Amino acid sequence: MLTSPNGLDLVLKNVQALGETDSRFDIGIDNGIITEIGLNLAGREERDMGGLSVMPGVIDTQVHFRDPGLTHKEDLESGSRAAIMGGVTTFFDMPNTVPNTTTEELLAEKRALARNRAWADFGFFVGASPENVGQLKSLERLPGCPGIKIFMGSSTGSLLVEDDSLLESVLRDGVRPCPVHAEDEARLRARKEEFGPNVTVLQHPEIRDAEAARLATVRIIELCRRTRRPIHVLHVSTADELPLLKAAKAEGLPITCEVTPQHLALSAPTAYERHSTRAQMNPPIRDESHRQALWEALGEGLFDVFGSDHAPHTLEEKAKPYPNSPSGIPGVQTLLLWLLTWAAEGKISYEKLIEMACRRPAELYGIERKGQVSVGFDADLVFINPAEPWTVEPRWLQSKCGWSPFIGEEMQGKIHHVLLRGNFVVQNGSLCGLPIGRAVSFNWK
Repeated sequence: MLTSPNGLDLVLKNVQALGETDSRFDIGIDNGIITEIGLNLAGREERDMGGLSVMPGVIDTQVHFRDPGLTHKEDLESGSRAAIMGGVTTFFDMPNTVPNTTTEELLAEKRALARNRAWADFGFFVGASPENVGQLKSLERLPGCPGIKIFMGSSTGSLLVEDDSLLESVLRDGVRPCPVHAEDEARLRARKEEFGPNVTVLQHPEIRDAEAARLATVRIIELCRRTRRPIHVLHVSTADELPLLKAAKAEGLPITCEVTPQHLALSAPTAYERHSTRAQMNPPIRDESHRQALWEALGEGLFDVFGSDHAPHTLEEKAKPYPNSPSGIPGVQTLLLWLLTWAAEGKISYEKLIEMACRRPAELYGIERKGQVSVGFDADLVFINPAEPWTVEPRWLQSKCGWSPFIGEEMQGKIHHVLLRGNFVVQNGSLCGLPIGRAVSFNWK
């Protein structure tokens, strides 16, 4: 036990673990840390949680909060507000902002922008580019940086590493896991030229086809084999990638992978017929055979983490005719709702939900004191009624972009309260307090 000699700051009473209904317990918190879990605990402040289920705060390791430079559609305050309302207490933001996050100075600027504005704890990836190779080993160790992001397919600015020799140089320049957007840029260019300008959004998954993803995944696996650098393949979307990733893991290569709710929930052509360009993202929503393959791989334990790939754009931008419409959808606020719904339906277990949304992201990136409801961990806690229905409504959404393709979806499981390091930041479903998010710490040597 880690109890303070002066007693506990806060005791949350009458709690049960998510997915369990046969036992109640108390959680004792001191200085923002869980210090006791047991029965009949006493503290200076005590709150009866009414038998609600508790889980660790979600760690979303892939969001695009657009700050700086693209803040007309999202910023760190609005994006993190959406995160915390959806039970996400830690987020990692991607570097494809304007300017790109590629230097020590630009990373420091992002940390400064988050100060007193972020509602959740945070980290900021540095992006690999031709200009900063040779500096990445020192950049990845800077405060608040979880690692180096690699774009094998084009993004904003100079964030493109498409040549294998440059990719190998990036991978040899550091030790932390590299999240990778694995789409083959040469294939993407060839497909765009082949299809020409007279296309519709229905052809988006054909232009950015499964072969583009497969080719990139083959290449990054070979480079992982050559360099032994840990690789984290983001937003896996195709059946074609799955046997490659399974074989790489069986070989013992340091490879992990992510799946998103949107690739599990939506399929073509229905998603594009219903939502048009609002369903456009990279990599694309694909046909039902790919979606079913992702579910099978999830059941087999191939995926390590869930991530939202929250990437908002304004409705005006999304209304542009394809292919001038931008790719990306908001999703950080609905990430946990989808997982709770699938757990209630028996498609995943609550144990897998917590493993992939909380515990495993913390282990993968070496995040200190996050991802568990355990003594010695930050009191990042989400209190849920898993049996309560919940419909996604526009007024609940917090993202500055103001929309979601999931409006009107009937979910199972309602988020009642969220604590960040022992502080209530969502209470009875409403935001409260002040934005107290801070940069997370890492336990890398």
